[in-house]
Amino acid sequence: MAGLGTEVAGIKLRNPTMLASGFLDETGGSMLRVYKAGAGAVVTKSVGPEPRAGNLNPTVVELEVGLLNAVGLPNPGIVDYEHEVTHALDGGAAVIGSVYGKDADEFAAVAKRMASYGVLAVELNLSCPHAKGLGTEVAQVPEAVEEVTRAVKRAVRVPVIPKLSPNVADIASFAEAAVRGGADAITAINTVKAMAIAPDLKMAVLKNTYGGLSGPAIKPVGLRSVWEIFERVKVPILGVGGIANGRDAIEYLMAGASAVQVGTAILDRGTEVFAHICREMSDWMDANGYATVRELVGVAHGK
Repeated sequence: MAGLGTEVAGIKLRNPTMLASGFLDETGGSMLRVYKAGAGAVVTKSVGPEPRAGNLNPTVVELEVGLLNAVGLPNPGIVDYEHEVTHALDGGAAVIGSVYGKDADEFAAVAKRMASYGVLAVELNLSCPHAKGLGTEVAQVPEAVEEVTRAVKRAVRVPVIPKLSPNVADIASFAEAAVRGGADAITAINTVKAMAIAPDLKMAVLKNTYGGLSGPAIKPVGLRSVWEIFERVKVPILGVGGIANGRDAIEYLMAGASAVQVGTAILDRGTEVFAHICREMSDWMDANGYATVRELVGVAHGK
């Protein structure tokens, strides 16, 4: 039987699936539930220096091709979120903390506090497409990505993983900037900037007008992004975007990802999606002669 245990940037995982930030990660109890359901690790919701209410409703709309959201990073702030992180950790979950800020100093301060709670790594939300001033601008400027990554690296001792935006012309150049700043791994991708219109009302569906699209529609974008990053940098990549089954996960690994994150698929397959993906991956690997996850990483590049 194929072995699914792996290691990414020094983080040991029982399998290569993670809960993506933004889904069932508001409380320690929900994160622990997802981990016990089969995820290899869980990524917290993105947390900032102060409590944030988020955007006004409507903030979420289901589309035929995926999920469009503009929730606006609602969170209790890094101080009050300690209880949720420690609850998940005390229950045995492997936790990666997601943080955001308005500038390099704020990112570093929040990341330092998050790291002190005992998380395995910090993921930097540099690329939220629907929270003005909290990542969007950073994601559009390679020098800003480098600056923020470097500031966080100086502030923490755990691996630092910038999460990059697909809403740029050359995502690999941003990965290169992150690596120059000391990134230990890259998460690709965040949601794709998108919108929906209600014809009968002659107006945008979301109060924020724009939101972030996730789910099946963005899988080809995510795959292309991982492929391009793998060609240009040597650090591990966490692939995100439209992953709902074992075959999807294997495609991401072959494109160059070392592990994958799952979010929107939970809406259709429940928290059991992680166990399903792992079983489907293992069955495919057994049938095709692969013994470990590492053997799959980047094989589509023919190198």
